[in-house]
Amino acid sequence: MVMGALGVLLAINQQFLLNLFGFQPLGNAYLYYLIGIFLALAFLTMPLSVMHPLRFWWVDAALGIAALISAGWLGYHGLEIIQKGWEYDAPPMANFMATMLLLLVLEGVRRGGGTILLCTALIFGTYPLYADAMPGFLWGTEYSLMGTVRAHVLGVESIIGIPMQVVAELVIGFVIFGSVLVATKGSDFFMELASALLGHSRGGPAKVAVIGSGILGSLSGSVISNILTSGPFSIPTMRRVGYPAHYAAAVEACASTGATLMPPVMGTVAFVMASFIGVQYSAIVLAAVIPAILFYVALLFQVDMYAARRGLKGLPRGETPAIWPVLKTGWPYLLSLAVLIFVLMGLRMEARSPYYASLVMVAATAFRKETRLTFTRAKDLLIDISRNIASLVAVLAGIGLVVGGLSYTGVAGAFSRELLLYAGGNTALMLMAGAITSFVLGMGMTVTACYIFLSILLAPALVQAGLNPIASHLFILYWGMLSFITPPVALAAITAANVAGSKPMKTGFHAMRLGMPLFVLPFIFVYDPALIMDGTALEIIERVSLTLIAIWAITSAFESWIYGIGHIGTLSRIATAVGGLLIIVPALKTSLAGGVILLAVIVINLRLQRPQPQGAER
Repeated sequence: MVMGALGVLLAINQQFLLNLFGFQPLGNAYLYYLIGIFLALAFLTMPLSVMHPLRFWWVDAALGIAALISAGWLGYHGLEIIQKGWEYDAPPMANFMATMLLLLVLEGVRRGGGTILLCTALIFGTYPLYADAMPGFLWGTEYSLMGTVRAHVLGVESIIGIPMQVVAELVIGFVIFGSVLVATKGSDFFMELASALLGHSRGGPAKVAVIGSGILGSLSGSVISNILTSGPFSIPTMRRVGYPAHYAAAVEACASTGATLMPPVMGTVAFVMASFIGVQYSAIVLAAVIPAILFYVALLFQVDMYAARRGLKGLPRGETPAIWPVLKTGWPYLLSLAVLIFVLMGLRMEARSPYYASLVMVAATAFRKETRLTFTRAKDLLIDISRNIASLVAVLAGIGLVVGGLSYTGVAGAFSRELLLYAGGNTALMLMAGAITSFVLGMGMTVTACYIFLSILLAPALVQAGLNPIASHLFILYWGMLSFITPPVALAAITAANVAGSKPMKTGFHAMRLGMPLFVLPFIFVYDPALIMDGTALEIIERVSLTLIAIWAITSAFESWIYGIGHIGTLSRIATAVGGLLIIVPALKTSLAGGVILLAVIVINLRLQRPQPQGAER
């Protein structure tokens, strides 16, 4: 806990330039200190033996001490590293400390990200050693063993490169905000608010899960923790009104997965994206709003149609809270959210906004005994923050090796040019290849790792092909996220299935069906940037309206239900799906054709349902 407090205090000191005790380290020194503290915490909170965490405690403690010593020494000599060019030629002690830290980073990424991510970091981290022996566009600049170590540890494009810089400058504040939200019972408020608004409606508990998990996840930025926080409440309530266990778990998995794509916080990867593209985080937030809302609208359509087709009811009025009392007790969270958005979007102080919002939340919730931070809650909050940051630092320091290996050898740029050449300008082919690659990598890597890898190799080729830069990067992010709800991995679906007591694979396939808009939306906004607010107001309104109609049509086909008509047959389902897909295509003729098909389906089904006049059968 003391180390975690020291790390958080270090981040706050650096962000607000407080110069506490006369201490204000240089940029690279700050990153080394941060890595040392939180890498040491990662070894202590993610022990060598998960089954027997205390058996090898001395190993974890020794690795933690080594991380503090090596990173601390490098931080102390941060100015010399820059002034004397130690990246290219360093004294023996610097080489020794750099080697030690590199090995510790590899162990940290193994514990935090798993064996697959470790292998990826090793393959690309050691690429400079054999890059000159690779054929064609894979050829790159060769480095010696010690030169590779120095480049990775003492250079500014690897371990302390963009991923770690983003964590240090932006992500830590939002991790604190998400943890404070949970510690002060903000998660309870947002679930109660959703229940007050929609709990009594048809299939209300499922709608509560969609809205509540969407809001909560958009503020915490974590898929799994969101499921574990809201799932124990939402899933049993959905089951109570008639939703099967696997369906309830699938709804929770999809709602929590989509939440990391929902502004204002989103996930860690959104901050990394802003740095890679070279835009403010607020630009990513604006671009992501419409696609995220469309996804949640699609989820609401599906759960409502499912309830309508099976005659499911909502919760009795007496069991749902009244809206006004909920708002009266939850004003601190709404106030802190308003502060976050105002400072983030209005004042453009992206890095400081979560700190201000967290401070407001802690102060505002102190007026109620149930929500104020007691000593015990504050201690648990600090432990939670420390664990979350330690996990991020362990993974992203290792991911820095991938970035550095591709950057130092020059292979990243060559790969993008070659991909563009092979595709022959066919953007559809490049997008399909990118979608498949993102999906496959998302199975074995964290979403952030998957995104960083492809943002270096694939995104530049998409941009050079003439596609919108933000849309190209969001495309990669969306397809990397799909592994959360798609078998065989489906980590979100499996987590929700454990809460619901349903079969994991059955839940995964149902989550895949419910999350189908996530498969389609990236292709839409890549070809039609109006959906990411790149266009005139008229263009944006037109495309959003048409996409909403298309989503309604596709979800109607999935659920065999059309509002005002009821159940539809197989041929009508196929025609409705085709009509919806045609409307999505950003071309006037195809949109009109899709509209005609939908109109025909509605007219025919209405005529079939019209009572026949007497004698008509004679």
